[in-house]
Amino acid sequence: MKKRQRAVLIGAAVLCVVALVGALIVLHHSAGSFSKTVNDLSTEASHASSSSSSSSSSSSSSANVYKGHIAQVHSHNDTNHNGVDDQIDILRGARAYAATQPEYKSEYYQGGYPTDHKGVCTDLVAAAFKYAGFNLRDLVDTDIRSNPGNYDIAAPDPNIDYRRVMNLKVFFHDWAAQGKATALTTNIHDIKAWQGGDVVIFRNHIGIVSDKRDAAGIPYVIHHNYRGQTNFEEDVLPHRHDIAAHYRVR
Repeated sequence: MKKRQRAVLIGAAVLCVVALVGALIVLHHSAGSFSKTVNDLSTEASHASSSSSSSSSSSSSSANVYKGHIAQVHSHNDTNHNGVDDQIDILRGARAYAATQPEYKSEYYQGGYPTDHKGVCTDLVAAAFKYAGFNLRDLVDTDIRSNPGNYDIAAPDPNIDYRRVMNLKVFFHDWAAQGKATALTTNIHDIKAWQGGDVVIFRNHIGIVSDKRDAAGIPYVIHHNYRGQTNFEEDVLPHRHDIAAHYRVR
């Protein structure tokens, strides 16, 4: 009887040990799965945070972050008679052209204006002015023929002359002399003097001043400057040391 009881107790003890070992194994696997799950979630969160930060950084590259207020200047003229003044029309025209995401490539076009979704910096400016009712191709050609001594051109060609920065430098200088534009400061820290719709000319580049500003109040520039460009409204003025001129159409 005692032997039988002892055997029963030993069997029960063995079963308890087996059950305990099984429980420990299950617990170990559960803990491992839980740890893996936590690690996976942490990794995904890290990736999501990194992706979000990258996206935010990219999208904010042309966001208006200036906390102050600078009143927008308006022109007294409305050349295309659309109810919007020229200053704002030029600004809108620059953005409208940039929104088409043109390919950066220089070609010659009969008739002057590109027709194949390609262009360079001067084409953005010409498109902005055309949006406001100015035919920069014809205006530049007229000025070249009226003031040939101001330009270094042997044989005028209206299809290409207005698409060269060196010619636009002369044209806007002449326009200012004729009272059709105003020459303004090239000091970017005089932030109130820089307005959306102005023209900024660099040594070998040109663009339209944006009404969006960086934290210091310096405006961005809407421009087309290089192949593969996707953001056409950039905070470039603080990084350029070749600003040649700054104009505003009257």
